[in-house]
Amino acid sequence: MVDQPKVTEKEARAVAEEARESGWRKPSFAKELYLGRFRLDLVHPHPRAEPAAAKKAEQFLTRLREYAETLDGTVIEREARIPDEYVKGLAELGCFGIKIPEEYGGLGLSQVAYNRALALLGSVHPTLGVLLSAHQSIGVPEPLKLAGTPEQKAKFLPRCAKGAVTAFLLTEPDVGSDPARLATTATPTEDGGYLLDGVKLWTTNGVVAELVVVMARVPRSEGHRGGITAFIVEMDSPGITVERRNAFMGLRGIENGVTRFHQVRVPADAVVGGEGKGLKIALATLNTGRLSIPSMCAGAGKWCLKIAREWAAARVQWGKPIAGHAAVANKISFIAATTYALESVQELSGHMSDEGRNDIRIEAALAKLYASEMSCKIADELMQIRGGRGYETAQSLAARGERAVGVEQLVRDLRINRIFEGSTEIMHLLIAREAVDAHLAAAGALADLEADLPAKAKAAAKASGFYAKWLPQLVTGRGQVPTSFAEFGQLAPHLRYVERTARKLARSTFYGMARWQAGLEKRQGFLGRIVDIGAELFAMSAACVRAEMQREDDVREGEAAYELADVFCRQARVRIETLFEGLWRNTDDVDRRLTDRVMDGAFTWLEEGVLDPSEGTGPWIADWRAGASTAEDVARRYTAG
Repeated sequence: MVDQPKVTEKEARAVAEEARESGWRKPSFAKELYLGRFRLDLVHPHPRAEPAAAKKAEQFLTRLREYAETLDGTVIEREARIPDEYVKGLAELGCFGIKIPEEYGGLGLSQVAYNRALALLGSVHPTLGVLLSAHQSIGVPEPLKLAGTPEQKAKFLPRCAKGAVTAFLLTEPDVGSDPARLATTATPTEDGGYLLDGVKLWTTNGVVAELVVVMARVPRSEGHRGGITAFIVEMDSPGITVERRNAFMGLRGIENGVTRFHQVRVPADAVVGGEGKGLKIALATLNTGRLSIPSMCAGAGKWCLKIAREWAAARVQWGKPIAGHAAVANKISFIAATTYALESVQELSGHMSDEGRNDIRIEAALAKLYASEMSCKIADELMQIRGGRGYETAQSLAARGERAVGVEQLVRDLRINRIFEGSTEIMHLLIAREAVDAHLAAAGALADLEADLPAKAKAAAKASGFYAKWLPQLVTGRGQVPTSFAEFGQLAPHLRYVERTARKLARSTFYGMARWQAGLEKRQGFLGRIVDIGAELFAMSAACVRAEMQREDDVREGEAAYELADVFCRQARVRIETLFEGLWRNTDDVDRRLTDRVMDGAFTWLEEGVLDPSEGTGPWIADWRAGASTAEDVARRYTAG
């Protein structure tokens, strides 16, 4: 058993702060947006791929589509495994090296092409997308591309490109989003190597991986700076045990387990980026890795739109198709408009990543946050449109002779995206930290809970200078000029709204900073709403610039895109106004007090009158605790009958 480090809240914040990328060497559209500056020039004209790269990507995606059409997602769902021949076929197509440079045996394609591939494969079964994403977005290839030595790249990347499955091991049984408490250790040895000891939880791909990236803590000692460090580890090394394969409510084919390291020897050249650089590498990897989730969310939206359209035209109630009833029509409009926005956010973020001229750490996080939340709403609305057939399994529908439309599976499969690679709550905190970076830099000790009065006085003087220059810029802007953004036609009023609202958002952030100062970081409800408003503004911007690009390419398609973007922006504006009202009129304080009372046991009487099966000793529980049940057992029992 590895001892859990004892870490204070202050120490945990310090570790996280040290690991985040400090400074802004490149411009950031989203950062500027949160500061009240609508830099449309950073995203318009919409970035495009070079013609040769676009052609190469299309050729690959055509081959991938032809292969994907031969795959059967119901086999994965039924067996809770991806068949070996499916994995072999993907490897032969080069899917494990889509973004790996050609010099290392990969396809050398763009982030945009990779995103489209994930959306396509995810429509067959989402675990196909997860297999490739866990391998290539956050597994060995991405950390190596970011921080690997030439020797490491030459040694490992060709294997990865050929199909050697990889994984990323950070989470532990007692450590999720608080890496300061990481318990896995890497003890230096006399021969210059390390001994790994610890347990990693929820190791996606870890059950079948050949190579993994492991985050472990190196003790500080003479000759060793210590700290959280990234290691590339061969999974056939002595001392590694995959203790079980986990089962979940969705993603039934996912190879996710618990992995134990006991005195596992790794050489010195297994370190990626140097000792103590692991957490920084992990966060940088996730910046790009987060773009894989929105791609599959956008793909899910497309499928939902297709099913909603077909069912709403065929299903007749009270003398007309259900699409003719306003309650259903509103849902279809939401699904269509939001799907367009999700794809717009994903396309813009992907192109910005490929282009490389902007810092997209906030954009990537916003894309992940927004897509994971909105896709779940889309799927829920589709389930409501389908009614009982939405709640019924595809297998049961087929058994009755109806079309096997797996809406309930989609709802289950999408739900994890609000948790994967940073939960919604963590995304709110991460984005909020970046969004208020300029305020923290200006306010200094005013935002420090432990600063003394002299330090706060000095910080107040510095902040006064910053705000004296910044606040006047938030009074007026292009959003108040009726002719602004005229080239966007009917979408121009929405862009003027984005510009005005960005300034209003920045002023609101300032009011919160002035009101709570160092206490602002604990106002997570307020910060979450600030972030969500920015996410809506980002999505509106993405939808508008993409629609304009489409209109330039094809007037007919552009008109349809304009219609989708217009309706989305109208819907987003309603949500934004609700969020603004919630900044100052909410139940945050009473919620906090009630929670404290709940945790003090004041309402345990409210829990009486029910049983807790998890505390029982039934055969399922007993088998599970004894380790007799596997993911396959669960899948068979769940689908039996």
